Amino acid sequence: MESNPHNWIETLRRSHDRLAELAEPLTPEQLRAQSYCTDWSIAQVLSHLGSGAEIGLLGLPGALGEGEPVSRDAFPPVWDKWNAKSPEDQAADSLAIGERQVSTLESLTDEQLARMSMDFFGMRLDACGIIRLRLGEHALHTWDIAVLTDPQASVSADAAALLVDNVREFLAPRLGKPLDSPFGVRITTTDPARDYLLISGDSVTMTDWPGDTGDTGDTGGTGDTGDTGAGAAVPQVRMPAEALLRLAYGRLDPDHTPASVTGDSAALDKLRLIFPGF
Repeated sequence: MESNPHNWIETLRRSHDRLAELAEPLTPEQLRAQSYCTDWSIAQVLSHLGSGAEIGLLGLPGALGEGEPVSRDAFPPVWDKWNAKSPEDQAADSLAIGERQVSTLESLTDEQLARMSMDFFGMRLDACGIIRLRLGEHALHTWDIAVLTDPQASVSADAAALLVDNVREFLAPRLGKPLDSPFGVRITTTDPARDYLLISGDSVTMTDWPGDTGDTGDTGGTGDTGDTGAGAAVPQVRMPAEALLRLAYGRLDPDHTPASVTGDSAALDKLRLIFPGF
């Protein structure tokens, strides 16, 4: 995974600029229209990104060791403030504070980025990890807006290239819902190329594809390893990296699956069940 925080910040900058291009021309009626998120209007998606930027800025001094860590008790007042805004203010204020957050990150020195650190649900994140959380949220919610006017919209290629490894390392074990029966599938991606084995057993795991050994792809193992049965062939699905990213977030329904997604259709349907989204 990319270890230079400047590359993450530069990609977040492009994601912010893309969002601004999408959101600034929207009419009041369009802001009130439902986004891809069934529970949120476009304005509410922008509000979510705006409150996230505000919370990120609140937590930055603590992450840099220049202040106390922010308690989660500070979050609800921020959410309440944003929820109370009009749709027009949610949109305008979201872009403004998003610009402020990106500009602040761009101004950090190498020394500040090197010491940047934050606890997150039992993990210790460095600068790349912290910015990765924001980029993942930002890129996917930007797609939630873009797809309303362009059904063929995709997550930007530069964001997908940085975030695809996050599916294996972070998203699959946390967002994946195991199926009732053991299941394994080989997932290969393009742009960038990746080769994974996903197993749904007692939990959902993703590892690098172990390599062809001359058999039919038996996953082997029992219990937690998600044995698909001795000698069972593992189905394969091929897709762009951005499609795998959307799949992990429950955003690869049949109407928004590009023709470049190929392979075992039944396995793809099972993957959609494993990643229902939120």
